[in-house]
Amino acid sequence: MVDNIAYPVQLIQPDGRRVLMPDYADLVRDIGPQQLRGLYEDLVVTRRMDVEAVALQRQGEMGLWAPMLGQEAAQVGSAHALRPDDYAFISYREHAVAYCRGVDPGVMALMWRGCAHSAWDPRDFNLTNPAIVVGSQALHATGYAIGAHLDGAEIATIAYFGDGATSQGDVAEALGFSMSYNAPVVFFCQNNQWAISVPVGLQSPAPIAQRAAGYGMPSIRVDGNDVLAVLAVTRKATQRARDGEGPTFVEAITYRMGPHTTSDDPTRYRSAAETEAWKARDPIDRVRRLLDRDGLLDEAFVAHVQAASDDVAKRLRSGTIGAPDPAPLDLFDNVYSADHPLINEEREQYAKYLAGFAGTQEAVS
Repeated sequence: MVDNIAYPVQLIQPDGRRVLMPDYADLVRDIGPQQLRGLYEDLVVTRRMDVEAVALQRQGEMGLWAPMLGQEAAQVGSAHALRPDDYAFISYREHAVAYCRGVDPGVMALMWRGCAHSAWDPRDFNLTNPAIVVGSQALHATGYAIGAHLDGAEIATIAYFGDGATSQGDVAEALGFSMSYNAPVVFFCQNNQWAISVPVGLQSPAPIAQRAAGYGMPSIRVDGNDVLAVLAVTRKATQRARDGEGPTFVEAITYRMGPHTTSDDPTRYRSAAETEAWKARDPIDRVRRLLDRDGLLDEAFVAHVQAASDDVAKRLRSGTIGAPDPAPLDLFDNVYSADHPLINEEREQYAKYLAGFAGTQEAVS
């Protein structure tokens, strides 16, 4: 039995060659040529979407963006392991998960542009809006998973977070609580090596996945730049959850190629040599090489992927620039799921303020 902490699961090498790991290869046996092409398309399209969003922020069309460059395989692979009725709780970087769950790129930027508290109705996609408070979504996912289990729903819940979030108390509480109540939740950590400017080795000298053992939770490490390996591992973890076998901790080892957010400058704390070394493990390049080795990378398919990428970028750009400015009182909408007297009172007070302000402006003019 291979130790998947010391030797993370890998099914595709960076040069595109297959890796012989029968236990996990069997979990993706259904991924034939067309499915592999589909995974590649999602990888390329979501990277194009991410690059376009960064450009929009640099052009002043967004206030902020959290780039996912380099982490596409961890997100696309895990998202494809989810069933429609599974529920995903994301942080602020899972743009590819949102895309794979069906969120229109045209609405993804609404929150980042400052036009709305949230971009989509979570009930439409079984996907939460981005959680800005680091690690909070782990608790939300655990609570939802327990509630779904009590309702008799045979689903899996997945919580996405980064390596830095594992040092937050919310994640620790979620891990402990989920084991106490056998919650059907997958804790999916994207270890992208940096929590803003703090290297992962400083906050955890041992593999992050080993932390799960302290709670009695099974864990596994996977090459987060290998879309097939991530798909296989997440399928296994989500099936454990659906079968009532409790939570699983997955550590996807990847790398954040860009800044933490567009307000960050990674050149101040990491070397160019480190970034270059990770470029050789690029998640898109390895699938492209595999497709090429298998004779599946013809000109027509490449043109199709390019057209799909351009279309998604266009939809993101038009949705961002064309987003209507919200009315001031929209600030109080969707704060609570039901009517709330405090919010009603605050809305009324602010409406009076706005009315008085407008009257003052008219008097001055």
